[in-house]
Amino acid sequence: MKRHANIPIFVPHVGCPNDCVFCNQRTISGKEEFRIENVEKEIEEALTTLSSRVPQIAFFGGSFTGIERGLMIRLLETANKYITAGKASSVRLSTRPDYISDEILDILEKYNVKNIELGIQSMNDRVLSLNRRGHNAETSRLAMKKIVEKGFELTGQMMTGMYGANAEDEVNTAHEISKYASSARIYPTVTFKKTALANLWESGEYVPPSLEETVERGAAVYKVFEGNGVDVIRIGLQSTEGLHSSEVLAGEYHDAIGEMILSRVRLDELRERAKNLEIKDGCAIFHVPSRIISQYIGQKRENVLTLERELGVKVKICGI
Repeated sequence: MKRHANIPIFVPHVGCPNDCVFCNQRTISGKEEFRIENVEKEIEEALTTLSSRVPQIAFFGGSFTGIERGLMIRLLETANKYITAGKASSVRLSTRPDYISDEILDILEKYNVKNIELGIQSMNDRVLSLNRRGHNAETSRLAMKKIVEKGFELTGQMMTGMYGANAEDEVNTAHEISKYASSARIYPTVTFKKTALANLWESGEYVPPSLEETVERGAAVYKVFEGNGVDVIRIGLQSTEGLHSSEVLAGEYHDAIGEMILSRVRLDELRERAKNLEIKDGCAIFHVPSRIISQYIGQKRENVLTLERELGVKVKICGI
């Protein structure tokens, strides 16, 4: 996964009147309120900690293009001041599909927005309705099309393990996103306190996928993106984003989930390669890219041990 240097400015729940069953943006961002007067201070502090790379200023955590128009433009003007000074490269923001229009895109273009992250989550209308997303799949499809046609880089955000969703729904969502996006984020569903999903979980109506199923479903959608040349820039919510783990009731929330999903992807790849691999002297040797050799080996050599058990021979994974 490629990492982008950015200065994240969290705008929790500002501009979003919807109440998705899984959402508590104040919990996810770790912020109870948003003050525009603090934005420049946050940017200045972040600039002192970054390396020589010129960062993006990224507005995350809410529905940026749905906030009050004057506030949105003030935030864009603040960011643009740093872009003009050469201290930032561009703007990245996250928003909802139903808050994309030609007028909005014209404004974003004017203020050096480069990347738009779209919270698509699912392309199944039934799943969207059950999770109270407030729009349908066609809305997402049209928004993605408009964004790309206007020349912005699109990052599609999707979730696995949503209430009412299955693995097939998720694979179809990844394929739909891949038609337009150059990058993606995959978020296994996490059940937070003080959400409708928490109530569904407590009543037994929502049963989160097990760790094994979460890994399998994450790997399945990752393969779709990888196969379509879509760069997956993040898997899972991260503790470094200010998330309060004490607010998590259920779901696979830990920093290792991304590595576990990537390791499953590589294990499946090695299994396919093993079908045509010549085994010499009771040893199967796999040559893999050195930069991601840990993904192939797996945590605690899990992939190596699994292959040795399945193939009945010694397994060696070598970097090239």
